[in-house]
Amino acid sequence: MTIGVLARKAGVGVETIRFYEREKLLPKPERTAGNYRAYAPAALARLNFIRQAKNLGFTLNEIRRLLRMSEDSSSDAGDFHAVAREKIAWLDERMEQMRSMRAILSQAVAACPGHGADKDSCPVLALFTGEEACHSRRCHCAACEHSN
Repeated sequence: MTIGVLARKAGVGVETIRFYEREKLLPKPERTAGNYRAYAPAALARLNFIRQAKNLGFTLNEIRRLLRMSEDSSSDAGDFHAVAREKIAWLDERMEQMRSMRAILSQAVAACPGHGADKDSCPVLALFTGEEACHSRRCHCAACEHSN
């Protein structure tokens, strides 16, 4: 199949396929006499593998590892189990970091003195400059009241 057909079937753009080829996640296809890429059905399966792994949060390097493992006759389910457990641990850590970041941002937003106030009293700006971010005033504009 052509690159356009493969892209449509895989639900990705042509440039995504070319990128995966450059990154060596997808083997370069044979070329036709007219120098068009001619992809085998295995390319679609590989693209689906890559997309699913990306959707589960795996990086390109991790996907390379998973692809190698899937092609290695000495790999077994335990190898994939270990990789999944590593990813779960990383996700748990990342979610905790994100909860902490959300709490910090929420505190600064709750302490916002309001629209039209001097930016020097903005606790959100203080987060970026490393200054003290705690202010007791709170914004009461319609936009902020609606989101509270």
